[in-house]
Amino acid sequence: MREKVIDIKEVRKLANMFTIEEIENCIALHLRKEKHSCPLTGTDDHIINELAKAQYVRDRVDKGVLPLDAIRELAEKIRSFKQSQNK
Repeated sequence: MREKVIDIKEVRKLANMFTIEEIENCIALHLRKEKHSCPLTGTDDHIINELAKAQYVRDRVDKGVLPLDAIRELAEKIRSFKQSQNK
């Protein structure tokens, strides 16, 4: 079974809803097993991964990159990393 590289809808929603600081706060709170305002469910790994992806996209958008281009950049970085791990 092929793994999803990125859940675009979820990442886009989080990047639109929260600032970088708010996403960082959600990550910190989640790591401490405390309640946070980021609406995610799943394993701890999934939640942290999706928040980190949203943080990357939000950072790029804040720097003037179009949201779709930021998501494409993120997907390319993930593919590149996975390919380097398979070598």
